[in-house]
Amino acid sequence: MCMSGQVQQQALLLSSISQAGSYQSSYSSAASGLFMIFLWAFKLQPVPKVDKGFLLALLPVGFFHTVGHVAACVSFSQMAVSFTHVIKASEPVLSVALSGPLLGINYPLYVWLSLLPIVLGCSMSAMKEVSFVWAGFNNAMISNLGMVLRNIYSKKSLNNYKEVDGINLFGLISMVSLLYCAPAAVVMESSAWSAAWEAAVLKLGALPFYQYLAWGGLFYHLYNQLSYMVLDLGISPVTFSVGNTMKRVAVVVSAVMFFKNPVSALNWAGSSLAILGTYLYTVAMDRFSAEQKAAKAAKGSA
Repeated sequence: MCMSGQVQQQALLLSSISQAGSYQSSYSSAASGLFMIFLWAFKLQPVPKVDKGFLLALLPVGFFHTVGHVAACVSFSQMAVSFTHVIKASEPVLSVALSGPLLGINYPLYVWLSLLPIVLGCSMSAMKEVSFVWAGFNNAMISNLGMVLRNIYSKKSLNNYKEVDGINLFGLISMVSLLYCAPAAVVMESSAWSAAWEAAVLKLGALPFYQYLAWGGLFYHLYNQLSYMVLDLGISPVTFSVGNTMKRVAVVVSAVMFFKNPVSALNWAGSSLAILGTYLYTVAMDRFSAEQKAAKAAKGSA
């Protein structure tokens, strides 16, 4: 069998596993929890001191994280991975829209206008996408909403718990997420586990399949851990969304190369326009931040 055929076969098998979104999210959350327990047990990371108030504040953050991750897993199984990430590039749009009512941040018109290329680029990319299905698109947008709300509520609800660093924070969020995911996985998806697991082991072999799971869990944790370490630096949820979008550039290109998805000229043009939009948006946000600092300085000196 040629290499492209093997890649497509592996993609289909892993897709059958990821269709069980709650199961996949439960596995990822459990992997993150075990990773953190290892760090705490061997004193590679300080054990966080948490109280009831912190745990209650963590519940909505863990819930929105769960929604975002489950929806993304399902979307990956319904459409090409590359196209799902193109749709998820529209995350800053929701971040700007929701930062006003939830964080009290009102952005000027030029910030909103900078988002238009992102919206137009995603729309162009969708027009000729052979794997497009509305269910996959909707799940990608639900994932966007979940992740944006996770970032906003992390900033809003956990602002008084600065002593919990980003590494510990994501570990605790993963553990809370597991409390949401595991019951849903058992109730809604347990009937599909055995067949999907056996099919994957049969086609890939036990060792390669377990290696995929192990590496997937590790890299999932490290990516999110680094994301929360960045949030620890005090950047806004919107800026975080932009960085997340730029990450998708590498993901889209590598997914196209690995999975051999057919990509039209309009797909590439739309993806490129969406990426250009993130740059324009970054410029607009830098200008907005500079204006805010100048206004505070002028007020302080008055």
